Amino acid sequence: MSALKGTALITGASTGIGAVYADRLAKRGYDLILVARSQEKLSEVAARLKSTGRRIETISADLTKNEDVQRVAERLRTDSTITALVNNAGTASVAKLLDAKADDLKAMIDLNVTALTRLALAAAAGFVERKNGLLINIASVVALAPELLNGTYSGTKAYVVNFTQSLKNEVEAEGVTVQAVLPGATATSLWEKAGHPVEHLPSEIVMTAEDMVDAALAGLDQHEPITIPSLPHIADWEKYEAARKALGPNLSRQKPAARYAIQS
Repeated sequence: MSALKGTALITGASTGIGAVYADRLAKRGYDLILVARSQEKLSEVAARLKSTGRRIETISADLTKNEDVQRVAERLRTDSTITALVNNAGTASVAKLLDAKADDLKAMIDLNVTALTRLALAAAAGFVERKNGLLINIASVVALAPELLNGTYSGTKAYVVNFTQSLKNEVEAEGVTVQAVLPGATATSLWEKAGHPVEHLPSEIVMTAEDMVDAALAGLDQHEPITIPSLPHIADWEKYEAARKALGPNLSRQKPAARYAIQS
Protein backbone atom coordinates (compact mmCIF):
# COMPACT_ATOMS: atom_id res chain seq x y z
CA MET A 1 0.00 0.00 0.00
CA SER A 2 1.24 3.49 -0.87
CA ALA A 3 2.67 5.95 1.62
CA LEU A 4 0.21 8.56 2.81
CA LYS A 5 -0.29 11.33 0.26
CA GLY A 6 -2.53 13.70 2.18
CA THR A 7 -6.28 13.92 1.85
CA ALA A 8 -8.47 13.69 -1.25
CA LEU A 9 -11.84 15.40 -1.24
CA ILE A 10 -14.23 13.69 -3.65
CA THR A 11 -17.64 15.07 -4.62
CA GLY A 12 -20.47 12.82 -5.73
CA ALA A 13 -18.73 10.14 -3.69
CA SER A 14 -21.73 8.10 -2.56
CA THR A 15 -22.16 6.02 -5.73
CA GLY A 16 -20.69 5.20 -9.12
CA ILE A 17 -17.58 6.98 -10.33
CA GLY A 18 -17.06 8.94 -7.12
CA ALA A 19 -17.24 5.84 -4.93
CA VAL A 20 -14.73 4.05 -7.15
CA TYR A 21 -12.37 7.03 -6.98
CA ALA A 22 -12.67 6.85 -3.20
CA ASP A 23 -11.60 3.20 -3.22
CA ARG A 24 -8.74 3.71 -5.65
CA LEU A 25 -7.34 6.84 -4.01
CA ALA A 26 -7.49 5.26 -0.56
CA LYS A 27 -5.44 2.38 -1.93
CA ARG A 28 -3.00 4.90 -3.42
CA GLY A 29 -2.39 6.38 0.02
CA TYR A 30 -4.92 9.18 0.45
CA ASP A 31 -7.11 9.86 3.43
CA LEU A 32 -10.60 10.77 2.24
CA ILE A 33 -13.27 13.42 2.60
CA LEU A 34 -16.38 12.12 0.85
CA VAL A 35 -19.04 14.60 -0.21
CA ALA A 36 -22.57 13.85 -1.43
CA ARG A 37 -26.20 14.57 -0.59
CA SER A 38 -27.07 11.24 1.06
CA GLN A 39 -25.43 10.73 4.44
CA GLU A 40 -26.72 7.17 4.49
CA LYS A 41 -24.98 6.25 1.23
CA LEU A 42 -21.82 8.08 2.26
CA SER A 43 -21.72 6.05 5.46
CA GLU A 44 -22.05 2.85 3.44
CA VAL A 45 -19.08 3.83 1.26
CA ALA A 46 -17.03 4.77 4.32
CA ALA A 47 -17.83 1.42 5.94
CA ARG A 48 -16.71 -0.48 2.83
CA LEU A 49 -13.41 1.42 2.81
CA LYS A 50 -12.67 0.99 6.51
CA SER A 51 -10.36 -1.93 5.73
CA THR A 52 -8.00 0.41 3.82
CA GLY A 53 -6.90 1.87 7.14
CA ARG A 54 -7.29 5.42 5.87
CA ARG A 55 -8.99 8.24 7.74
CA ILE A 56 -12.40 8.78 6.18
CA GLU A 57 -14.68 11.74 6.79
CA THR A 58 -18.09 12.29 5.24
CA ILE A 59 -19.81 15.59 4.49
CA SER A 60 -23.47 15.68 3.53
CA ALA A 61 -23.90 18.56 1.10
CA ASP A 62 -26.23 19.41 -1.77
CA LEU A 63 -23.99 21.15 -4.29
CA THR A 64 -26.95 22.67 -6.11
CA LYS A 65 -27.33 24.89 -3.03
CA ASN A 66 -25.00 27.86 -2.77
CA GLU A 67 -24.66 27.62 1.01
CA ASP A 68 -23.50 24.00 0.79
CA VAL A 69 -21.05 24.81 -2.01
CA GLN A 70 -19.62 27.64 0.07
CA ARG A 71 -19.26 25.31 3.06
CA VAL A 72 -17.27 22.76 1.08
CA ALA A 73 -15.25 25.49 -0.67
CA GLU A 74 -14.29 26.94 2.71
CA ARG A 75 -13.03 23.53 3.80
CA LEU A 76 -10.92 23.33 0.63
CA ARG A 77 -9.53 26.81 1.24
CA THR A 78 -8.62 26.31 4.89
CA ASP A 79 -7.64 22.66 5.28
CA SER A 80 -3.97 22.38 4.38
CA THR A 81 -4.07 18.57 4.63
CA ILE A 82 -6.18 18.41 1.43
CA THR A 83 -3.86 17.61 -1.45
CA ALA A 84 -6.37 16.39 -4.06
CA LEU A 85 -9.84 17.28 -5.29
CA VAL A 86 -11.96 15.07 -7.53
CA ASN A 87 -14.76 17.25 -8.91
CA ASN A 88 -17.12 14.44 -9.81
CA ALA A 89 -20.59 15.57 -8.73
CA GLY A 90 -22.82 16.20 -11.71
CA THR A 91 -26.12 15.52 -13.36
CA ALA A 92 -27.24 14.87 -16.92
CA SER A 93 -30.25 15.27 -19.19
CA VAL A 94 -31.34 13.35 -22.28
CA ALA A 95 -34.41 15.51 -22.89
CA LYS A 96 -34.57 17.63 -26.03
CA LEU A 97 -33.92 21.27 -25.28
CA LEU A 98 -37.42 22.36 -26.26
CA ASP A 99 -38.89 19.67 -23.99
CA ALA A 100 -36.69 20.46 -21.01
CA LYS A 101 -37.73 22.59 -18.05
CA ALA A 102 -35.68 25.75 -17.72
CA ASP A 103 -35.41 25.32 -13.96
CA ASP A 104 -33.99 21.83 -14.43
CA LEU A 105 -31.40 23.14 -16.87
CA LYS A 106 -30.45 25.89 -14.43
CA ALA A 107 -30.00 23.31 -11.66
CA MET A 108 -27.73 21.30 -13.97
CA ILE A 109 -25.63 24.38 -14.73
CA ASP A 110 -25.46 25.22 -11.03
CA LEU A 111 -24.03 21.78 -10.26
CA ASN A 112 -21.97 20.94 -13.34
CA VAL A 113 -20.51 24.41 -13.85
CA THR A 114 -20.93 26.78 -10.91
CA ALA A 115 -20.23 24.35 -8.07
CA LEU A 116 -17.36 22.73 -9.94
CA THR A 117 -15.78 26.13 -10.61
CA ARG A 118 -16.09 27.36 -7.04
CA LEU A 119 -14.63 24.19 -5.59
CA ALA A 120 -11.81 23.96 -8.14
CA LEU A 121 -10.72 27.55 -7.53
CA ALA A 122 -10.94 27.15 -3.76
CA ALA A 123 -8.72 24.07 -3.92
CA ALA A 124 -6.32 25.48 -6.52
CA ALA A 125 -5.53 28.55 -4.44
CA GLY A 126 -4.25 26.39 -1.60
CA PHE A 127 -2.46 24.00 -3.92
CA VAL A 128 -0.57 26.86 -5.55
CA GLU A 129 0.36 28.31 -2.19
CA ARG A 130 1.73 24.93 -1.05
CA LYS A 131 3.28 24.13 -4.47
CA ASN A 132 1.55 20.77 -4.52
CA GLY A 133 -1.86 19.37 -5.40
CA LEU A 134 -3.98 17.29 -7.72
CA LEU A 135 -7.21 18.49 -9.33
CA ILE A 136 -9.34 16.09 -11.37
CA ASN A 137 -12.45 17.42 -13.11
CA ILE A 138 -14.91 14.88 -14.52
CA ALA A 139 -16.27 16.01 -17.88
CA SER A 140 -17.78 13.78 -20.60
CA VAL A 141 -17.20 12.81 -24.21
CA VAL A 142 -20.34 14.80 -25.08
CA ALA A 143 -18.14 17.87 -24.62
CA LEU A 144 -16.82 16.89 -28.04
CA ALA A 145 -20.19 15.85 -29.46
CA PRO A 146 -22.86 18.55 -28.91
CA GLU A 147 -25.26 16.70 -31.21
CA LEU A 148 -25.60 13.97 -28.58
CA LEU A 149 -27.99 14.06 -25.62
CA ASN A 150 -29.05 17.47 -24.29
CA GLY A 151 -27.23 20.58 -25.53
CA THR A 152 -27.12 22.18 -22.11
CA TYR A 153 -25.60 19.04 -20.62
CA SER A 154 -22.95 18.80 -23.34
CA GLY A 155 -22.37 22.54 -22.95
CA THR A 156 -21.65 22.16 -19.24
CA LYS A 157 -19.15 19.43 -19.98
CA ALA A 158 -17.49 21.47 -22.73
CA TYR A 159 -17.12 24.18 -20.11
CA VAL A 160 -15.38 21.70 -17.81
CA VAL A 161 -12.86 20.86 -20.54
CA ASN A 162 -12.18 24.54 -21.37
CA PHE A 163 -11.97 25.50 -17.70
CA THR A 164 -9.58 22.66 -16.93
CA GLN A 165 -7.28 23.45 -19.84
CA SER A 166 -7.17 27.12 -18.92
CA LEU A 167 -6.54 26.40 -15.24
CA LYS A 168 -3.80 23.94 -16.13
CA ASN A 169 -2.01 26.68 -18.07
CA GLU A 170 -2.12 28.91 -15.00
CA VAL A 171 -1.04 26.47 -12.31
CA GLU A 172 1.11 23.73 -13.85
CA ALA A 173 4.31 25.68 -13.20
CA GLU A 174 3.29 25.92 -9.53
CA GLY A 175 3.49 22.19 -8.82
CA VAL A 176 -0.23 21.53 -9.37
CA THR A 177 -1.42 18.65 -11.55
CA VAL A 178 -4.69 19.20 -13.41
CA GLN A 179 -6.61 16.59 -15.39
CA ALA A 180 -9.97 16.48 -17.15
CA VAL A 181 -11.52 13.05 -17.61
CA LEU A 182 -14.01 12.53 -20.44
CA PRO A 183 -15.92 9.30 -19.84
CA GLY A 184 -18.19 7.82 -22.44
CA ALA A 185 -21.35 6.03 -21.34
CA THR A 186 -20.60 4.61 -17.91
CA ALA A 187 -22.70 2.20 -15.89
CA THR A 188 -23.86 4.52 -13.09
CA SER A 189 -27.15 5.79 -11.68
CA LEU A 190 -26.70 9.06 -13.61
CA TRP A 191 -28.55 7.54 -16.58
CA GLU A 192 -31.58 6.50 -14.57
CA LYS A 193 -31.78 9.92 -12.93
CA ALA A 194 -31.67 11.46 -16.41
CA GLY A 195 -34.65 9.35 -17.45
CA HIS A 196 -32.79 6.87 -19.65
CA PRO A 197 -31.63 3.78 -17.70
CA VAL A 198 -28.21 2.50 -18.71
CA GLU A 199 -29.77 -0.86 -19.57
CA HIS A 200 -31.40 0.84 -22.57
CA LEU A 201 -28.01 1.68 -24.09
CA PRO A 202 -26.12 -0.69 -26.40
CA SER A 203 -23.91 -2.76 -24.10
CA GLU A 204 -20.90 -2.34 -26.38
CA ILE A 205 -20.68 1.39 -25.59
CA VAL A 206 -21.10 1.13 -21.80
CA MET A 207 -18.01 0.94 -19.56
CA THR A 208 -18.07 -0.05 -15.91
CA ALA A 209 -17.28 2.69 -13.41
CA GLU A 210 -14.36 0.58 -12.17
CA ASP A 211 -12.76 0.33 -15.61
CA MET A 212 -13.41 4.02 -16.26
CA VAL A 213 -11.68 5.19 -13.09
CA ASP A 214 -8.79 2.76 -13.47
CA ALA A 215 -8.20 4.03 -17.01
CA ALA A 216 -8.48 7.65 -15.86
CA LEU A 217 -5.87 7.07 -13.15
CA ALA A 218 -3.62 5.30 -15.66
CA GLY A 219 -3.94 8.42 -17.83
CA LEU A 220 -3.03 10.54 -14.82
CA ASP A 221 0.06 8.41 -14.27
CA GLN A 222 0.96 9.00 -17.92
CA HIS A 223 0.66 12.77 -17.35
CA GLU A 224 -2.34 13.22 -19.65
CA PRO A 225 -4.10 16.56 -19.08
CA ILE A 226 -7.09 15.19 -21.01
CA THR A 227 -8.02 11.54 -20.60
CA ILE A 228 -10.66 9.80 -22.73
CA PRO A 229 -10.76 6.27 -21.27
CA SER A 230 -12.15 4.55 -24.37
CA LEU A 231 -9.94 6.32 -26.95
CA PRO A 232 -7.50 3.76 -28.40
CA HIS A 233 -4.85 6.20 -29.62
CA ILE A 234 -3.82 9.44 -27.87
CA ALA A 235 -2.62 10.61 -31.29
CA ASP A 236 -6.26 11.08 -32.28
CA TRP A 237 -6.76 13.58 -29.46
CA GLU A 238 -3.50 15.28 -30.33
CA LYS A 239 -4.67 15.72 -33.93
CA TYR A 240 -7.94 17.19 -32.68
CA GLU A 241 -6.06 19.66 -30.50
CA ALA A 242 -3.67 20.55 -33.32
CA ALA A 243 -6.59 21.25 -35.67
CA ARG A 244 -8.20 23.47 -33.06
CA LYS A 245 -5.01 25.41 -32.47
CA ALA A 246 -4.46 25.81 -36.22
CA LEU A 247 -7.58 27.98 -36.31
CA GLY A 248 -5.97 30.43 -33.89
CA PRO A 249 -4.26 32.90 -36.24
CA ASN A 250 -7.49 33.48 -38.16
CA LEU A 251 -10.04 33.63 -35.36
CA SER A 252 -9.71 37.39 -34.93
CA ARG A 253 -8.59 39.70 -37.74
CA GLN A 254 -9.12 43.30 -38.80
CA LYS A 255 -11.08 42.40 -41.96
CA PRO A 256 -13.78 39.82 -42.70
CA ALA A 257 -12.64 36.76 -44.60
CA ALA A 258 -12.56 37.19 -48.37
CA ARG A 259 -15.18 34.43 -48.78
CA TYR A 260 -17.82 36.81 -47.42
CA ALA A 261 -17.09 39.34 -50.17
CA ILE A 262 -17.61 42.32 -47.85
CA GLN A 263 -16.65 45.59 -49.59
CA SER A 264 -15.25 48.27 -47.29
